[in-house]
Amino acid sequence: MNRELEALTIGRVGVDLYPQQSGVPLAQVGTFAKSLGGTATNVAVAAARLGRSTAVLTKVGPDGFGDYVRTALTQFDVSPRYVFTAPDLLTPVVFCELNPPADPPLLFYRAPIAPDLTLTEDEIPWDVVESVPLLWVTGTGVSAEPGRSTQRRVLEHRDRRGHTVLDLDYRPMFWPDEQTARREIGWMIDHVNVVVGNRTEVRVAVGADDPDEAADRLLARGVGLAVIKCGADGVLVADRAGGRWTVPPCRVEVVCGLGAGDGFGGALVHGLLSGWDPARLAAYANAAGALVASRLACADAMPTSSEIEELLCR
Repeated sequence: MNRELEALTIGRVGVDLYPQQSGVPLAQVGTFAKSLGGTATNVAVAAARLGRSTAVLTKVGPDGFGDYVRTALTQFDVSPRYVFTAPDLLTPVVFCELNPPADPPLLFYRAPIAPDLTLTEDEIPWDVVESVPLLWVTGTGVSAEPGRSTQRRVLEHRDRRGHTVLDLDYRPMFWPDEQTARREIGWMIDHVNVVVGNRTEVRVAVGADDPDEAADRLLARGVGLAVIKCGADGVLVADRAGGRWTVPPCRVEVVCGLGAGDGFGGALVHGLLSGWDPARLAAYANAAGALVASRLACADAMPTSSEIEELLCR
């Protein structure tokens, strides 16, 4: 906790409730297990599991789940220093339905608005935003005000310093329509130097779900590294120097697809901070995501370096 901060993630936090019965509708689930969740939070946890000093900038409610979030972050070696409290809101809760396990439906309880979307400029550690080696933001973070304006101001202040990463993180239930999402997320693309997302997310962001075409459009807008997750087809990674690589998928038995992208993200953070070449970066992150998909839960499922290396060597 006293080490110099290497990565700051901004965005969603919550408590995930996982069914203890797989393959049945939510209405038939009898028991649930609690876990730390939220994209930005899980990425910070995944990177910390790989030895990085991380913190998450977010907000919770003044409730027991908010207390749980701070305690869990500390246990995962993620600094809770920038977890603020929204006095009139509740910490979000998310129910996962493991039916089907590979792409589990999610039921979000974030009404009337999630605390993380109420971040204001007064709560931003501007010195950290300016100096931290890696800053991670998400598309969800601009889905509502005042979080939208705050995150825009953060990116303007950051001015593409260091590694400024946008996780497209498109969740249709948080947006009125795709056109609005494309406009708001598109603004962010012009203020970051790394973009990561899956085919659906790049289609929403830049209007193309073909990985090569999407990569071309991202690079044309000043992005230095485009990382496109293609599911069973692996990962495409392209940089402004003209390099382009396709990393094959890692074959695992899927237990729960939820959180795989966040494990991928945490490994991406580690690789960027390590200065790895794009091909190695993508292969390592792809293996991390596969390992999470082979387990139940998100934060608790994030792999260690030795586990990732073992899968890569198979």
